[in-house]
Amino acid sequence: MIAELGHFALAFALVLALAQGALPLLGAQLRDARLMAAAAPLAAGQCLAIAAAFACLIWSYALNDTTVLNVVQNSHSAKPMLFKVTGSWGNHEGSMILWVLILSLCGLAVASFGRGLPSSLKARVLGVLGLIGLGFLLFILRTSNPFERVWPPAPDGQGLNPVLQDIGLAMHPPLLYLGYVGYAVTFAFAIAALIEGRVDAAWGRWVRPWSLAAWAFLTCGIALGSWWAYYELGWGGYWFWDPVENASLLPWLVGTALLHSAIVVEKREALKTWTVLLAIIAFGMSLLGTFLVRSGVLNSVHAFANDPERGLFILGLLLFYLGGAFLLFAWRAQAMAPTGLFAPVSREGAIVLNNLLVCSLSAVVLVGTLWPMFADAMFGTKVSVGPPFFNMAAFPLVVPLLLAMAAGPLMPWKRAQLWPVVQRLWWAAVIAFIALFLALLLSGQRVMPAVGFAFAAWIIGAAVADIADRIALFRTRLATSWARARGLPRAAWGAAIAHAGVGIVAAGIAGMGLAQEKLVAMSPGDSTEMAGFTWRLDSVADVTGPNFTARRATITLLRDGEVAHVMQPSRRWFPLARQNTSEVAIRTNLIYDLYAVVGDEDPTTGRAVVRLHYNLLAPWLWLGAAVMALGGALSLADRRVRVSAPSRKALPQGAATT
Repeated sequence: MIAELGHFALAFALVLALAQGALPLLGAQLRDARLMAAAAPLAAGQCLAIAAAFACLIWSYALNDTTVLNVVQNSHSAKPMLFKVTGSWGNHEGSMILWVLILSLCGLAVASFGRGLPSSLKARVLGVLGLIGLGFLLFILRTSNPFERVWPPAPDGQGLNPVLQDIGLAMHPPLLYLGYVGYAVTFAFAIAALIEGRVDAAWGRWVRPWSLAAWAFLTCGIALGSWWAYYELGWGGYWFWDPVENASLLPWLVGTALLHSAIVVEKREALKTWTVLLAIIAFGMSLLGTFLVRSGVLNSVHAFANDPERGLFILGLLLFYLGGAFLLFAWRAQAMAPTGLFAPVSREGAIVLNNLLVCSLSAVVLVGTLWPMFADAMFGTKVSVGPPFFNMAAFPLVVPLLLAMAAGPLMPWKRAQLWPVVQRLWWAAVIAFIALFLALLLSGQRVMPAVGFAFAAWIIGAAVADIADRIALFRTRLATSWARARGLPRAAWGAAIAHAGVGIVAAGIAGMGLAQEKLVAMSPGDSTEMAGFTWRLDSVADVTGPNFTARRATITLLRDGEVAHVMQPSRRWFPLARQNTSEVAIRTNLIYDLYAVVGDEDPTTGRAVVRLHYNLLAPWLWLGAAVMALGGALSLADRRVRVSAPSRKALPQGAATT
C-alpha cells in the first residue's frame, strides 16, 4: 500500500508539474493575473506530492519491504538503520526522486521568497521550473520507477554496494544535487529574461543569491566526494580526474564564472548576454553530469547506473532544454544590449579575464572527459585520458587565473590603473617569494610544489590585502580601521574568505606534491621506517561486523622509541555483495596525515601487503573547500544580496516585453 501511495504521489506530481509548466507561462503571455497567481500554489502542491513519494520510499527501506524491487536490489535486513535510510537515495531511482524533490523545494522557495519579483517574471521562472520537473518526473515514471513491485517477495534484499555504506557518501548526493538544482533556478531566470527580452541590475540581484548558494553547495558536495574517495577507497590521493569527478567539476567551473559575471550585471549592467549564456551552460553541465553518471557511456566507481535507455532519455531532455534555450538565446540576445561600459583594466575587465580562463579550463576538462567516448564511437579506438593530460593542459590556465584573482578585488569599477594595485600587493608578492624560497630549501629543490606554495601564499596574502585596503589598515588610526572592519559588508568578508580558501586548497595540493609512499610486505613483528616514524605491524586478526567480516591489522607508530600512534586498517568482506573493501586508518594533526592501507596476505609466507603514506597538508584540501563554502555562506548572509533588489526600470516606449 505504501509503495502504491508513493507511485500515485509521483503521478500526481507529474500532473501538477504539467500545470505549473503551462498555466503561469500562458498567464504571463496573456497578462492574466489569475493564471500567473496559480504558479505558487502549484509549486507548493508539487513539492508536497514529491515529498510524500520520497517519504514512502524511505518508509519502504526502513521496513525492508522486499515486495519493492528497489529495496530488494539495494538494501538488506542486516544493514544498519542509518544506511537503510540513506540507502534510499544511494541508488539511481532513489537519487532521482531526491533530485526532483530538491528541484521542487527550490521552486517553493522562489514562490515563497520571491515576493519582490514582478509577477510576470516570477510566473515565467516557476513555469520553466515546472517544465524541468515535468521532464524528470516523466523520466522517473517511464524508466526509473522506484516503487515497482516484485512477486513473490524476496526472502531478503541484495544489499547496498559496500563502498556506498558510508555517512560521507550518504551526504554527498544531497549536497551535490543542491548545487545542480540551484543552477536549474538560474537557468529558469535566464529563460524568463530571454522571453521578456530584458536583463537589468534587478535581474542580476535576483540571480546572484541563487548562483552563490548553488556554488557553495556544489563546493561542499565535490569536497565531500573527494574526501570519501580519500578515506574510503584507499587510493591515498584526493583527485584522479575520474569522469564522474569531472562531471561535477564542470558545472562548478562554469558556475564560478556565472557568479562573478552576475555581480557585473548587478553593479554595472554589463555582460548581460554573457551572464545569461553562462546560466544556460551551467545548467547544461549539470544535466551532462546526470547523463554521464546514469548512461553507462563512461565507466567510473561513482556511476549509478549502466542503462542505455535511461541514458537516451536524459540525453533527450538535455537536447530539449539546451536546444530550446539556445534557440531562444539566438532570437532574444540582441535585445539585451549592455549599458555599462568599462575599460579593459578595471574590476569588470578582471572578471572578464577570470571568466575566459575559467571557461577555457572547463573546455579542457570537457574535451578530456568526453574524448574517449567520441574516439570509441567514431574510430572504434579505445583511448584513455588521464591525469597527465589534464595536469599539463590545465596548468597554463591556472597560473594566470591565480595571478588575476588576487588583483581583481583591488581594482575599482569602470576604470583602474595597474600601478596602485601593484603597490597594494607588494607585501603579498614578498610573502610569495619567501614561501617559494623556503619551499625550495626544505623540499630539496622540488620546483612544482614550491611554486604551489608560492601561489598559495600569494592568494591568501591578496585576500588579506583586500580587507586591509577596505578598512585602511595602517593608513589611519587602528580604532578607525576596527570600526570600518565591523561595518564592512558581509559580502566583502565572504569574497575575501572564499579567495583565501582557494589559497588553502592550493597549499594542500602543493603539500601533496611532497607526499611519501611506501609499499611493503610485512609479517607481524616486522617494521619499516618512513617520514621519521617506525611503522611496526603488531598483528593481523579476524573481526566480525554487522554485515561483514574483516582482517584487521594493528600498526604501531613509534618516534624515538616512544609510541606515537596506533592504527588499525582493515580489509572487509561483504558476503552478501561478495565484495572486498579497504578501510583506511588515518591519523592527522591537520598538518599531515599518516595513512595506512592493508591488502591481501600471502598464503605461503603469511605476509600482508601494507601501503603507507605520509601526506603533508592533506587536511588543508578539504579545510580549504570548507573555507570557500563558508565564504559563500557569509556572502549569502549579507542582507543586501538576498533582499531589496533594485526596482526594475520602466521599459522604453515600444520595447518588446514578450
